[in-house]
Amino acid sequence: MKPIIVDGGKGTVELRPDGVIHLVWEPRVRIEKEDAQAAMAAVNRIAGGGTYPMLVDMATTESVSIQARSVFSIPCAANRIALLGASPVDRILANFFLGVHVPPCPTRFFTSRDDSMKWLQQTAT
Repeated sequence: MKPIIVDGGKGTVELRPDGVIHLVWEPRVRIEKEDAQAAMAAVNRIAGGGTYPMLVDMATTESVSIQARSVFSIPCAANRIALLGASPVDRILANFFLGVHVPPCPTRFFTSRDDSMKWLQQTAT
């Protein structure tokens, strides 16, 4: 399936042939509430009523507002979420979210794409 641009243009979402939803944020993006809502709407739209594991590529994300983090704690079409980052800042953003908000499904931070994909493709228990 071809990627769709999230309303506002700060990211793209696609349902990959391997059954993983891939949300990619643009470099140095500041994610606000409206961006989070648009991304989750795109995820739900592309899932077409199903649920899938989701890879969130957040490398080089500059910031995520408190209001956006609240949106990300609302259940969506993702049944397992891997947050993929590359830097200590990415880890801090992810750990802050995971420490303050209860994710809607199993969620982990990774710096390795291979490790994140292995975890996503495990059978949910």
